[in-house]
Amino acid sequence: MGKRVLIALGGNAMTTSDGSAAPADQWHAVRRAMTHVAALMSAGHQVVLTHGNGPQVGNLILKNQLAAHTVPPVPLDWCVAQTQGTIGNLIMNALEQAPAPEPARVATVVTRTLVDADDPAFQRPTKPIGRYFDEDEARRFEEQGQIWRRFERGWRRVVASPDPVEVLDAPAAIALMELGYTVVAAGGGGVPVVRDPDGTLRGVEAVIDKDLAADVLARAVRATDLVIATDVPHAVVGFGGPDAKPVEAVTVRELRELQDAGHFASGSMGPKVEAALRFVEQGGERAVITSLEHIGEALSGNIGTRVSRGVEE
Repeated sequence: MGKRVLIALGGNAMTTSDGSAAPADQWHAVRRAMTHVAALMSAGHQVVLTHGNGPQVGNLILKNQLAAHTVPPVPLDWCVAQTQGTIGNLIMNALEQAPAPEPARVATVVTRTLVDADDPAFQRPTKPIGRYFDEDEARRFEEQGQIWRRFERGWRRVVASPDPVEVLDAPAAIALMELGYTVVAAGGGGVPVVRDPDGTLRGVEAVIDKDLAADVLARAVRATDLVIATDVPHAVVGFGGPDAKPVEAVTVRELRELQDAGHFASGSMGPKVEAALRFVEQGGERAVITSLEHIGEALSGNIGTRVSRGVEE
């Protein structure tokens, strides 16, 4: 029996293996990714897609920075919205062209994600975005109200990364799904917005973690399974050490214990593990972390880090 599966595509699905985000490279990478998604759909599963946008937003920010003398920079929430449209267009075209018994019907929803205006992340921006600059350039951008910090390779802009509260446009995605569409939504974690005291929504300078937003979206659209597609086949305990071992079938309690022991880095596997845990803890049947080419096998229970409330049969 087919499942309703939300697939969160990592940045590796949108670029080449060396990280190139040139238009032609993005198109070829997305086409490859969609062959795996199409196979899942052909097996009878209903698929919802979300995606990262790090390289694409990075390119837009760089354009902002390089052209700041002549073109007013646009805010970060605008950049996220633009990448949702661009990447969604690539996914729609690629999925419609992927081999399948019937052509896919695909729609992209430009999606806003609500965050809490009082989230502590706004007081301590830590998420680096864009390219490195020298100190003089960083100071110039600080005069425009941005926050920059010095890293080993130079100065880089940092922004808040608040927790997602609600995917506001999930009802539109559900309506399209009920009409038979495969939906792309909440790209890049969603356009970050806060609700002012008068009830109006306002975009903010922030980025929302794509995997944490995928959990919120998956629960909103009543997905049975959350699949987080990345560039490794599974999470690893003791990564980089002599005793490293893969995490395969695991319960929520067991994975929480591994997380609390500090096995998953906050800037890489950490958010993926947290998203998988939240999804299952809040009622999802199962969450899987694995590489893109293995999503079909992972869904059948043979590969990847597979998180459930109890021990798998």
